[in-house]
Order: sequence, then C-alpha cells, then structure tokens
Amino acid sequence: MIPASFDYESPKTLNEAITLLASREDAKLLAGGHSLLPAMKLRLASPALLIDLGRIGGLDYIRDSGETISIGALATHAAVAASRLLLASSPLLAQAACNIGDIQVRNRGTIGGSLAQAHPSADYPAAILALDANIVATSQSGERVIPAHSFFTGMFTTALRPDEIITEIRVPKTAGSGTVYKKFHHPASGYAVVGVAAVVRGATGKIDDVAIGITGVAEVAYRATAVEDALRGKPASAIAEAAKHAADKVEALGDNYASGDYRRHLAQVYTRRALQEALSSKRK
Repeated sequence: MIPASFDYESPKTLNEAITLLASREDAKLLAGGHSLLPAMKLRLASPALLIDLGRIGGLDYIRDSGETISIGALATHAAVAASRLLLASSPLLAQAACNIGDIQVRNRGTIGGSLAQAHPSADYPAAILALDANIVATSQSGERVIPAHSFFTGMFTTALRPDEIITEIRVPKTAGSGTVYKKFHHPASGYAVVGVAAVVRGATGKIDDVAIGITGVAEVAYRATAVEDALRGKPASAIAEAAKHAADKVEALGDNYASGDYRRHLAQVYTRRALQEALSSKRK
C-alpha cells in the first residue's frame, strides 16, 4: 500500500530535529525505518511530518565512559553486535543485537529507534532491563535520564514525552559476570516469540546475584523477579526449579503462531537455558 501524504524534513543537527519535533504534534521520527515505514504503508501510522534523523552526525558512537559504556542512539544493530568494546566489557547488548532480524535489518536499524518503538517482541528490551541500563532523552528542556525499569510502559508505548528524542543508552560494565541472550525466533518475522537475557554473578557454583529480562511473552518486556529472588544465594542446582517462575503473574500473549500457554512454557525453558549457559560462561 501507499502511505498517506506527509511533509518531510531531514535536519543536519540534533537541535534542528528537536526544534522540528516540538513544532508539530503530528510529527514522527525516522531512524532505520524498519518499523515506522511498514506501519505507514498499512496506514497504521499517518504522521503529517516525518523527521529523518539519518543525516545527523555524531550519534552513532560506542565509547567507554568509565563505569558504563555509552551508545549513541543512531548506532546500528550491526555496530552494536560487532563492537569490541561491548564484547569485552558488557557483551549482553551485543549478544542481543546478533539476534535481531537479518543482516539488512541489522545494517540499517538503530538501537534508539528500536527502543522508542517498544515492540513487545523486540530483543533489546530484555537486555536493557537485565542490565539496569539508562536511556537518555533530549528535548528543548535539556536531557532526561530514564531508568530501563521505568522506560517501557506498555505495548508500543514508552516513558518518552512527545517532544523527546532518545540520544544515548548507558549500560554498565559486567566484568566478572556471565551474560547470555537466548531466543526462540519467529520463523517469518524474526522477532522473539520468547527472548531471555540473563546476567549471573557468582563463584564456586553459587549464584550471588542474577538479573533476568524477558521479551515476547507479555505486552511489555519485564524482569523475572520471582526467578531472581529464588536464585540469589543458591547453588546452580536451583536453576531448574527457579525457572518455573519465569512467567509468574504475567498475562501471556497469544496469536496464531503461539498460544499464551506455549509462550509461558517457552519462557520457563529459555530462562533455564539462559541461566545455565550464563553460569557456564562465567566459569570459563
């Protein structure tokens, strides 16, 4: 289908983009375009103004910021997946990026665009939650730092205000921890039917601390706190039993491909696998 008519702007600076966004209530931002453009073609989204961020320089960095790694919002999935800095200091985000779509999607899609879209089956949210990352949003009022646990508010909805643009993602370094992202791919779309991100800290077979983010199961990605609580201070042998709580108190989505019960089952299976693999990688 053909999208409805719209105005188009391609600002060269972040300030220009912020000014344009604040000037129109019916404006949308275009980054990689893999979510917005199909929605426009189906007339599910009909912005009167499309603001293309592609010409803005300086927002595609991945750099060491001391205790954290800072990632510009326009960094592509491919850049995140291949980043030596992330792989060495905080590999979970790179592990998730490797699982996004296909090579064409990874070469064009951006981390900021993906997070802003807040698709219930996107890969990044699970990793962002498990890492307790921070998202930096910028508007004419300045910068605002949004913790990951407050960012995703519902299906395709976030804590971003209409006049804000994601400019940076900050993830902590995870040296000494095992990290894994495990995913059951939808065979057609490549989205996660279930995706589990795990960060495990421990020694000599004991789990000192653990963080688990799950995507694809519910309308919004979530932390599997019941599993985390059941594992802290416990031996590795407790993983299988704790993983049974992966979808506790969660209203699981169902569709023609996977029922809610099937997603709940997959959440348990992939949580167990992710935890076991994360603990195993930590021992190496």
